[in-house]
Amino acid sequence: MKITIEQLLKNIENYKIGTQLELTGTIYTARDQAHKRLIALIADKKELPINLEGSCIYYCGPCPNSPSRIIGSCGPTTSSRMDIFTPTVLDNGVKILIGKGNRSKEVKESIKKNKAIYLLATGGAGALIAKKVKSSQLVAFEDLGPEAVHKLYVEDFPLIVGIDCFGNSIFERD
Repeated sequence: MKITIEQLLKNIENYKIGTQLELTGTIYTARDQAHKRLIALIADKKELPINLEGSCIYYCGPCPNSPSRIIGSCGPTTSSRMDIFTPTVLDNGVKILIGKGNRSKEVKESIKKNKAIYLLATGGAGALIAKKVKSSQLVAFEDLGPEAVHKLYVEDFPLIVGIDCFGNSIFERD
C-alpha cells in the first residue's frame, strides 16, 4: 500500500502488524552514537539539531555515495541496540521507527504509550533500498561519519508494520 508519512500519522491506528507499506516522505537516519548525543541534549535541555515532533527515525548508517548516486547502500541496522534510547525519543515526539529485528518489552510499551509505530525494513537489501532515496542531506553530528544524522526523502520505501500503535508485535503473533 502506497502511503505518505502524513497519511500514516493521521491514521496510525489503522495499520496493523504485517501490513506492507510503501512509504513516501522525510525520514532521519540515526544509529547508536547519534542517539547517545540526542539523549544527552534532551537531558541537558539543549536545542536538538532536528525536530523530533512527529518525526521518523531510520536505524541506518548510510555508506558513502558515489558521484552517480544520491546515497550509498543504506540498509537497516539491528534495532534492539537503540532500545535503551527509544522510550526517550518517543516521549519527545518521534512517531515512526524503522529498523530490523524484535524490540524489548519496554520499547513495545513505549510505542503503545506514545501511539507510535515500528516498521521493518529488509536487512541485506541496502543497495536496493538506496534506490528509494530521492534526496539526502547531512544534518547533524558530521564527525560521526556513517553514524551522522541524515535527512532523507524517500519514495515508495518498502516496509512492514512490525509493532503497531497498540503494542502488538509481528514477532509474537500466532
